[in-house]
Amino acid sequence: MSTRIVRAAEMIREAGCAVVLTGAGMSVASGIPDFRSPGGLWSKYDPDQVASISALHRTPDIVWKFLDEAAQMVGKAEPNPAHHALADMEKRGFLKAVITQNIDGLHQRAGSSNVIEFHGNCSRFYCMKCAGDFPLQKIVDRGKGLKPPRCEECGGLVRPDLVFFGERIPERALSDAGFYANGADLVIIAGTSGEVAPANLIPSQVKSAGGRLIEINKNGSAYTSICDLSLDGPVEDILPAIAEELNNSES
Repeated sequence: MSTRIVRAAEMIREAGCAVVLTGAGMSVASGIPDFRSPGGLWSKYDPDQVASISALHRTPDIVWKFLDEAAQMVGKAEPNPAHHALADMEKRGFLKAVITQNIDGLHQRAGSSNVIEFHGNCSRFYCMKCAGDFPLQKIVDRGKGLKPPRCEECGGLVRPDLVFFGERIPERALSDAGFYANGADLVIIAGTSGEVAPANLIPSQVKSAGGRLIEINKNGSAYTSICDLSLDGPVEDILPAIAEELNNSES
């Protein structure tokens, strides 16, 4: 593994425009389990019943039972060493952007400044009627199992600023991700299985244009066969080791 860490650092130093694509595996060490893994929220809930826009309009009480649990989980979570390592790489000029499928906001809290959120952010809430902001802390403080929160100004239903099933990816996220994908010559794939479109198309796009791919995942992913370098293990161990190697090479 040590030789692969050194090689990963070399590839990052050689890149003219490196970006990182992150998924649920980034936040497992922060206490947020992969929704699709055993013990994840999809083992307890049917996504169509609790995470679709039609369900939010049809049965908000059921959806908010799920959202309350998710908000409690996110509210307690803290960035882990993987998040901090990426923030450090960005500050030192090694990374141009973080493109994430996660909705927990932990990249920003760790210090990453250029974060493109494909699926929104469940740390932000707003009223569906007047678009007024609703702080996360109010969601956390109200606890679980209560009636869906209502806007104090107009009485409208409050929702998280994330992409529900049946909603489109935000145009800004698509545009920004496309800009970096078109210019990238290296993609670091960290903690994502590559199963969810359209974010999962980015590595193949960069590879087809002559770019290189580094994968950091437990047990591989859909990208393994096309990656130039694969590191099998927890991102919270491997990314800090790569960041340290990059820092050592500068001293």
